[in-house]
Amino acid sequence: MWSLLEHWISIAGPELLVPRAECRGDRGDDREDDAPVSTVAAELERLAGQAERCTACPLHRERTQAVFADGNPDARVLFVGEGPGRDEDREGIPFVGRAGRLLTDIIHGAMGMPRTAVYIANVVKCRPPGNRNPTPEEQQACGHFLEAQIRLVAPEVIIALGSVAAHFLVETPLSVSRMRGRVWDYHGISLVVTWHPAYLLRNPSAKRECWDDIKMALRLLGLPETPPPYRPGE
Repeated sequence: MWSLLEHWISIAGPELLVPRAECRGDRGDDREDDAPVSTVAAELERLAGQAERCTACPLHRERTQAVFADGNPDARVLFVGEGPGRDEDREGIPFVGRAGRLLTDIIHGAMGMPRTAVYIANVVKCRPPGNRNPTPEEQQACGHFLEAQIRLVAPEVIIALGSVAAHFLVETPLSVSRMRGRVWDYHGISLVVTWHPAYLLRNPSAKRECWDDIKMALRLLGLPETPPPYRPGE
């Protein structure tokens, strides 16, 4: 059942040194540490309603529904992808297709957490036609929702999945292959870049690098690098 974790553990290399780098400046008006989770959840719900009614870019014309987020508003870890696909557009939940199942395996098996312990969002909330990457204009029109989500959830670590998420959050010309392996800073929050699960499905050999990135995130959280896998139902 946990062959993915076992495979990653068997090929994981030495620990990486993780230099820090800068991106977009000060964090701004973050959620206070003692802000009630219920208040944060209510504000996120309000924003989700706004996203459902949003017509700021052409993506709204073909959506079944906006796909706002999934998970815990008090999460220590926030995953960011690029945008919903066909399955997500139908169900209204991010990362529920094949790539989503792999992400769930990563959270369960490599991080030792239930999926409900993390928060998952995308740069854009409506499905781009044909699952193409969202354009810069679409990201600009929709990105304020993600920025508000990050500010409200106030995670300790952000994990950017793939180039669209990474380049939205960090202003750099570097590719994902050159961004990963270090800790970036997003408004005072540690940010780790790794491959999108869809890329891992096409390139299984990259799972070793993803495992290294997940270990880095676990170190930042002060958690064991090889935690026992979370087993639903236990």
